[in-house]
Amino acid sequence: MTELSALSAVPVGSRDGVLRFYFGPMDCGKSTLALQMNYNHGRQGRRGLVLTKHDRSGGPQVTSRIGLGSEAVEVVDDLDLVALVRAHERIDYVICDEACFYTVAQIEQLADLTDDFGIDVYAFGLASDFRSQMFPAAQRLFELADEISRLQVEVLCWCGRPGRLNARVVGGDLVRTGEQVVIGDTGADPIRYQVLCRRHYRSGDLGLSSWTPHPADVMSRATSDTASEVASGTSNGVTGEATSDAAKKVRGEAANGVAGEDPPAAPPAPHRRQTAQTPSSSQASPPAAAALTALAAGV
Repeated sequence: MTELSALSAVPVGSRDGVLRFYFGPMDCGKSTLALQMNYNHGRQGRRGLVLTKHDRSGGPQVTSRIGLGSEAVEVVDDLDLVALVRAHERIDYVICDEACFYTVAQIEQLADLTDDFGIDVYAFGLASDFRSQMFPAAQRLFELADEISRLQVEVLCWCGRPGRLNARVVGGDLVRTGEQVVIGDTGADPIRYQVLCRRHYRSGDLGLSSWTPHPADVMSRATSDTASEVASGTSNGVTGEATSDAAKKVRGEAANGVAGEDPPAAPPAPHRRQTAQTPSSSQASPPAAAALTALAAGV
């Protein structure tokens, strides 16, 4: 099997260009996918250009957290992307990492490359900033792109829910004001970013040791703990009686409406008339007992 057995060469100008935008929160693999896409197209004989802006490395390259990297052209605000691409003899596609930091005019230029020159443009970036507001360039990509895809690599909030929003953390506190673009990563720098679910982004809860549980979290955990203890009691063969202190407490609270109190004692069972039985020797009346004793002695 040859190296190119799975990837065929693509004829130049075989189809119209396409503008695609891939977005997601930090740590979801946008740069990794950009590098993989560049690799695949290059193996198929296509010529491309890789662009970036404000890469985490601080230099003109695309880097990923899993160790991949490639040289790239650093995009500055006054760079004409059409002129840049047209200066090359032949370009079939353009990889645009961190496209959310481009200017709106540059996003228009990417659309021109696709529509006027048949060049495929693959843009990657965040959708929203640390204030949960869309970057202007990302908004324009949502408006112009032929295809829009949320990356499927799931990033989780500290609570386990899907992470959607990028929180800026300064000195251990979540902040909501400041410059829209401040370069940082998800490490332990003085200024860092943390991916949160919507609930904890809006409440400002970073999940640190001093956090106060959300009421919904408390209810969910209490229900889960009680169910676990009940299941444990059943699995140990305890049936027909209270299976755990937690279960007793829950039933007590439901009956009394007061947390931590035991339920009221059940009323005594009603007296039931027993079926008449022949009394034993120990239960017989005194005369009957004497008669039985004399009979046993042979009197």
